[in-house]
Amino acid sequence: MRFAVLQFPASNCDQDCVHAVRVLGHQADLLWHKETSLGEVDAVIVPGGLSYRDYLRCGAIARFSPVIQAVQGFAAEGGLVLGICNGFQILCEAGLLPGALIRNRSLQFRCEQVFLKTANFDTPFTSRIPKEKLLMIPVAHGEGCYFADEPTLQALQANRQILWQYCSADGAITDTANPNGSLLNIAGICNDRRNVAGLMPHPDRAS
Repeated sequence: MRFAVLQFPASNCDQDCVHAVRVLGHQADLLWHKETSLGEVDAVIVPGGLSYRDYLRCGAIARFSPVIQAVQGFAAEGGLVLGICNGFQILCEAGLLPGALIRNRSLQFRCEQVFLKTANFDTPFTSRIPKEKLLMIPVAHGEGCYFADEPTLQALQANRQILWQYCSADGAITDTANPNGSLLNIAGICNDRRNVAGLMPHPDRAS
């Protein structure tokens, strides 16, 4: 597969994503935020980092970049898009995913290893994860608390759009395992078409 990894001013995880994709034997190319076309790609990664130094709020400026318009068109045609940390925030700001990421409940930056439980294995982003396997992936964010209104949360549950939840080392979905206060311990979700996904933890930093 050929991946486009977006690059914004002040982003700092784009190279990590390129490295992770290449380690897996695929092609990855950096794509500057001012580009208006994705080119011939099979998937897009919107990486973590401080795009535009997170002025206003996380992802609020990046969502207006020309390349995001191209990503919106790509996703509308069924293209695969994955947002990681700040990328997740950007996808929510751009309307590609429901809900929002707000300040951590502790009001502190959290940088640590967390455990994730996969809630839906029937998506392009989760189908290769072994059943019952917990993932241990690092988080590094100050605004990673997933928030949505009750109808949105109900829709996420009904449509099985919750992909990963924070859990304990034995797989229990508990409040103490939740590093940021996300509702329903949500660590990652997808859209209703299952072709756009976002998560706060950094799989690129676990490679």
